[in-house]
This record gives sequence, structure tokens and C-alpha cells, in this order.
Amino acid sequence: MQDDNEAVVASRPVGRPRRSQQALLDSAAAVFLESGVNAPVREIAAKAGVGVGTIYRHFPTRPTLVVAVYRHQVEACAEAGPRLLAESATPEEALREWVALFVDFLVTKHGLASALHGDDAGADALHAYFVDRLVPVCTSLLEAARARPDAPGQEAALSGYSLLKGVGNLCVGAATDPQYDVDRLVQALVSGALTTDRPLLGSPG
Repeated sequence: MQDDNEAVVASRPVGRPRRSQQALLDSAAAVFLESGVNAPVREIAAKAGVGVGTIYRHFPTRPTLVVAVYRHQVEACAEAGPRLLAESATPEEALREWVALFVDFLVTKHGLASALHGDDAGADALHAYFVDRLVPVCTSLLEAARARPDAPGQEAALSGYSLLKGVGNLCVGAATDPQYDVDRLVQALVSGALTTDRPLLGSPG
């Protein structure tokens, strides 16, 4: 027979601590986007509706919080791929919407790596995590969008990795130049990625 303490423990919702941590990360991401990665912890706590001590209990240092926010955003971006593919009218629409989310992610994470205070090992680990999680998602969306009856078995003009790399390059400077229409350029790149792979001009036919 359970005593009272055991009954209390058994009745606690197992997922609550994780949900609370996810809410903190959502709040931190929003504050970082608005105020930068050096925003005061009290601003994050106010956004989340918790005390400063709660933030430090989950994330003892700022680099710990920064890494957690980065990974949280990568996971959200990765999980959006299958969801968009299931909910969108066409695979191409899913790909374009996901790439738009990816652009938002790249802009949002601006400055996160520098907040690690030159920790090259940590930055390298985050980059590897980023590639491992997002390239397969992009690849699956790209392949689904190109699986059309008018182009059976054709190779894509770009791989999933190349598409993400190209989007990343196009996003450089987007946050500092209001006249730079990164969304339009990125969608043009997606259109190119959906074409079949043709020989370069001047190459043997």
C-alpha cells in the first residue's frame, strides 16, 4: 500500500518540468531576438513569468542558456518539416514554407555563437548538431517537392545540404540592410533547386 508521500509523487505530471523548460527557452529566444543575446536575465524571467532564480536553476550560466536556446530552435525547425509536409497542399508549398522558417531561424540565432566567448569546440559541436538535424529534413522536403510526374527520376539541381548552405549565404547581412530582400532571393534559390540538373553552358552535350 502506498503511503501519502508515494501517492503525491505518483500523481505528479511527468511532462511538466520539460514543458516548463521549453517555455523558458521560448521566452529566452523571443528576448534574444528583441534585445540581443546579452539581454538581462531578469528580462527573460519577466517574459516567462518566473523568478530569476528559476532561470538560473535550469541554466546556471549564460553560455548554457544560449546553447539550449540554439538547440531548441534547431529542434523546432527540424520538427516543422514533417508537419508542413503533412499539412501543406503540395510538397513544394511545404518546402517553401519550411525554408522561410529556416530563414527566420538564421536571423534569430544571429549572435548566439559569439556569446560562447570564443569556445571553438562548443561552436563546432553546435554546427555539427545543426547540420545533422536540418540537412536530412531539407533533403526529404526537396525530394518530395521534386517527385513530379513530369520529372521522374531526375537529379535535383541542388542537394539538401547545398540548398541550406546557399540560404545561409544569402542571409548574411540581411539583419543590417533593410533594402536587402532575403526572402525573395531565397525563394528564387528554391525555384532553382527544384529544376532538373542540366549541363553548364558550353559543356559537351
